[in-house]
Amino acid sequence: PGWRMEEIAASLPTSGLEFTSEAFIHAAQTPPQVLASISPSSMEGFFLPDTYILPRTTTIDQLLDTIARNFAIHITDEMRAGFANHGLSVYQAVILASIVERESIQDEEMTMIASVFLNRLNIGMTLGSDPTIQYALGFDSVQNTWWKNPLSLPDLKFDSPYNTYIYAGLPPAPISNPSLDALQAVAFPESSPYYYFQARCDKSGFHTFAVTFEEHIANGCE
Repeated sequence: PGWRMEEIAASLPTSGLEFTSEAFIHAAQTPPQVLASISPSSMEGFFLPDTYILPRTTTIDQLLDTIARNFAIHITDEMRAGFANHGLSVYQAVILASIVERESIQDEEMTMIASVFLNRLNIGMTLGSDPTIQYALGFDSVQNTWWKNPLSLPDLKFDSPYNTYIYAGLPPAPISNPSLDALQAVAFPESSPYYYFQARCDKSGFHTFAVTFEEHIANGCE
């Protein structure tokens, strides 16, 4: 959960499958037919985290088809209805779930974090999510990671359609592969008045939520 496509590709040499990471990245730009009704731009966001037991002779196309079918099976009619209740298509829900996945350290907070983002979307407020900028920046050679942390002030101003500090609404595509929990959190979020959250000062991985910006600032760590 939370990996981007390149991180999945990097793990393939230890999988026993007989194709390269580069070939995988190339093939994943064309989603299997089973996802045609969702119309994703690539497989990013649709590698449903799960255990996949496959023959070593599995081809790239067979692998992508297996994963895509697993995703489709897990998106129930109830979840689709939940997405629709919030004005989201399945693709939009996957995009939002990919952000919720990266923002949530404690899984039990996913439904509340999803609520904050949906509240923001409903009033046209920017999502202001650091992971979307991390995705836009790409691989950081200094930290040797795809998820640079912390971000600098210039990073927050990085001009990209994925920068949800600058551009309102959802980014153009998922930024990671959300877990089923994250997808369900978007379908069935908490009902809350919150528009802000930030990590608690005790480094527990939990967050403090706030309704107003003034409350949000007051919740900051010294």
